[in-house]
Amino acid sequence: MNAARSGYRVFSANSTAACTELAKTITERLGVELGKSAVYQETNGETRVEIKESVRGHDIFIIQTIPRDVNTAVMELLIMAYALKTSCARNIIGVIPYFPYSKQSKMRKRGSIVCKLLASMLAKAGLTHIITMDLHQKEIQGFFSFPVDNLRASPFLLQYIQEEIPDYRNAVIVAKSPDAAKRAQSYAERLRLGLAVIHGEAQCTEQDMDDGRHSPPTVKNATVHSGLELPLMMAKEKPPITVVGDVGGRIAIIVDDIIDDVESFVAAAEILKERGAYKIFVMATHGILSADAPRLIEESAVDEVVVTNTVPHEVQKLQCPKIKTVDISLILSEAIRRIHNGESMAYLFRNITVDD
Repeated sequence: MNAARSGYRVFSANSTAACTELAKTITERLGVELGKSAVYQETNGETRVEIKESVRGHDIFIIQTIPRDVNTAVMELLIMAYALKTSCARNIIGVIPYFPYSKQSKMRKRGSIVCKLLASMLAKAGLTHIITMDLHQKEIQGFFSFPVDNLRASPFLLQYIQEEIPDYRNAVIVAKSPDAAKRAQSYAERLRLGLAVIHGEAQCTEQDMDDGRHSPPTVKNATVHSGLELPLMMAKEKPPITVVGDVGGRIAIIVDDIIDDVESFVAAAEILKERGAYKIFVMATHGILSADAPRLIEESAVDEVVVTNTVPHEVQKLQCPKIKTVDISLILSEAIRRIHNGESMAYLFRNITVDD
């Protein structure tokens, strides 16, 4: 395809090797050249973006992966979108496989819903559409004033299980907490496997965190109005850790959307090992793997961690050979092609439910 006649361009929003590599893979699949631009940090730390070709009247797709320096990546995306907007691009579509700040999508104490703020900033900068993958909370789509295509990585991870785990028929899909049970159930039903759920983990889940609505703190037997007393809520108490389901003599496959702080995954692996699982895999879409995650995985009972290339993690792979990568550039390329040609996106969601 001739890029000059195609009516669209694909740009990489940062100069990191991982983002450039993903952008080049996508453009090779599409048969176009990567757009010419320069994205760099000045000596004072400010981000500068220069578009080095005409984009007037074109659909522009910005590939932006999120490295460890999240805030710099966000600024690169905002500045590039604004530069393209002022250069008279027709549509500006952000291809953001892992959407940053997606964990901050609920009110916590006296904090803020940062994900909503970022959605507003992207719209103000000039983005008209977003392609992302496996949002941490699907309700995040409602934060945007423009279309959001939330693609799924589950077909690629399911294919990996079927092709790379020889005895996967002897496996059981595991949810490391009740919150992840729906996703695990979806995987189990597609693979025709059993399901297990770990219940009673020591750490607090998102639902247990104080959302700040009891301010000032409730006082026992406090009277709100003359003659009116509210019933007291019983404090939550974590039950002992149990595994609901049989994992003895089986391969345990833990599934989730994000693997960042790995302590909960390591603890789950230890429990599954104690219950008789002889091999343990962790499957997740976004492998952020912060801090000491590679070392903890290497020293744990986890045999393999499988993530997609939505987030750069080459450094972590060098530190931990257990980390494997699944390429999802194919579905991103097809999404770009269909959006530019005005074709239906339904094909990319065939047989996919809300729980995937």
